[in-house]
Amino acid sequence: MTAFTPVSYLFVPGNRPERFDKACAAGADVVIIDLEDAVPLSEKDSARAAVAAWLLPGKSVALRINSADTSWHAADLALCALPGVAAVVLPKAGSVAELARVTAAGAPALLPLIESAAGFANVNALAGAPHVLRLLFGSIDFSVDLGIGGDDRELDYFRSQLVLASRLAGIAAPVDGVTTALDDDAVLRHDTLRGKRFGFGAKLCIHPRQLAGVHAAYMPNADEVAWAQRVLDAATRTNGAAVAVDGKMVDRPVMVKAGLILQQAARRR
Repeated sequence: MTAFTPVSYLFVPGNRPERFDKACAAGADVVIIDLEDAVPLSEKDSARAAVAAWLLPGKSVALRINSADTSWHAADLALCALPGVAAVVLPKAGSVAELARVTAAGAPALLPLIESAAGFANVNALAGAPHVLRLLFGSIDFSVDLGIGGDDRELDYFRSQLVLASRLAGIAAPVDGVTTALDDDAVLRHDTLRGKRFGFGAKLCIHPRQLAGVHAAYMPNADEVAWAQRVLDAATRTNGAAVAVDGKMVDRPVMVKAGLILQQAARRR
């Protein structure tokens, strides 16, 4: 991995154009302008117009359009090829055909939201579809769709399968769902670290104040960085051959892990 992989995705409501530039300056790795859940039904058309007026060459945002089963979807597709749209988030993604229509509309890259039983049933096909960067987990909508009464152990299986599907498709690790608690750093850290342990590589955020906590959770700590440096120093001395570090045998997979830790730490400096 040599290219930077985002760890934070910040939503900003599509009907609040006065917040677009502020969101882009908040420090998120990716800003998602949201035309779906964040926008009241009566403001769908005006929000779309506001986004179209704001998008210019030099901007770089993801755009969450309305799902394929809504009356606003077709009009939203007209925005997908506009300058400034780096990727399109498709909510309730359920089939490769839906993704293909978004790509045909000019979307340069796709971020399918898995938030329904249909999407999960087709997750391997969605992960392997052309132009898909990574999967996003809409954990709240997913729980509602399946009648699941929680967002902890109840979703363990589904989180693991999204990670597996992403790895098999050769795309970046998936993005975990939002934490609705805005002022509870402990809850945010718990949720973010849970996703990280499961193999998720990033998290959706609903407020700029969540960004620092997400970045901190995904940043290797000082002990991890020091261990990784010792591993790579030892690997250099042995020209990549297996070697003991801190009393434990280290081979090629562990050396790769150490290199990734140092890369990740360097990106956040």
